[in-house]
Amino acid sequence: MDLEKYIDELQTLVNVDCGTQTVAGVAQVAAVVRELWQQEEGWQTELVDLGSAVGPALLVTNKPQATQYDVLLVGHLDTVFPVGTVAERPMSRDENRLYGPGVSDMKSGLLNILWAMRTLPAEHLQRLSIAVAMNPDEETGSVHSSMWISELAKRSRCVLVCEAARADGSLVKARKGVGGYQLTFDGVAAHAGNEPEKGRSAITAFANSVLAINALTDMTRGTTLNVGVVQGGSAANVVAAKLHAELDVRFWENEEYERVHKSLQSLCQQGFLDGVTTTLTRVSHKPAMAASEETQRLMALVERAGKEEGISVTWQAVGGGSDANLTAALGIPTLDGLGPVGAGFHSADEWLDIASIEPRIRLLNRIITML
Repeated sequence: MDLEKYIDELQTLVNVDCGTQTVAGVAQVAAVVRELWQQEEGWQTELVDLGSAVGPALLVTNKPQATQYDVLLVGHLDTVFPVGTVAERPMSRDENRLYGPGVSDMKSGLLNILWAMRTLPAEHLQRLSIAVAMNPDEETGSVHSSMWISELAKRSRCVLVCEAARADGSLVKARKGVGGYQLTFDGVAAHAGNEPEKGRSAITAFANSVLAINALTDMTRGTTLNVGVVQGGSAANVVAAKLHAELDVRFWENEEYERVHKSLQSLCQQGFLDGVTTTLTRVSHKPAMAASEETQRLMALVERAGKEEGISVTWQAVGGGSDANLTAALGIPTLDGLGPVGAGFHSADEWLDIASIEPRIRLLNRIITML
């Protein structure tokens, strides 16, 4: 393959600010990827409108009239990074690695799908019905795209999600489930010096809630809760009337999630301080991804493909969620981590292993031919 051409294409994708809320940036990435696919014979592209809150999704298929697909390949167009990130640290490289916002999560995964299909033998392109779904909001829980991806997955024999392989090269066979919540605390404002007794502090209620929320954690079962965003209060001399917080829940077992969800509802209904109302809103939910018997058969096929390509295939269960959680929960055989090797996701240290690009394209190509 022409590695420098790949890197040039990757740079075009990475050097666009495309955090989920940067709708124009996500749309720009979708347009660039669409143009690359349109240069390939045998593929048709369609931008999919998922509403004004997010950028467009992109659907690519070799058989647009198909009602069923042999494989659905999945990737996402968005990142977690705000506007200005590219100006601060555009894509760069050293001898072994590429760096930049979204370089491995997951601009390289999008390109690996394209390059694997570029080299797919004609007989397999004719034999197989293939769809590629690229959504604009995976990093915020695929709230707007989950129904679209679900409908495509239900029509597919299997799903391959091309998020990055782990730092040690492992593919992903299982992922923790993810629940996202907003907590709103409504109290009563008062002057903190003159009449503090007339106030009902949303901040105090929140402080009490964190202790109760943290107590729902069960490390032995891998169930964790993290309040990661807090906004509240108006001034130091005012008893805070309002506070907004965001909560992240992770779990290996879907039954554990039900326990946590019901406990959160009960706690918030009871409240955490007299005079302060707590409102709990679930904004996203991805079930845990576990390897079913059919998925294990797909794993065996991937391992055979690895042997044929001289690539060692190992597996990990990981704590981060992806769209694989969604499709696996539908009962569709699903594997993840089929992009090149990378790490440092969601941070300024994000990197991509250059040497892994070409082998992982070959691996994906071989898997498709064996379906």
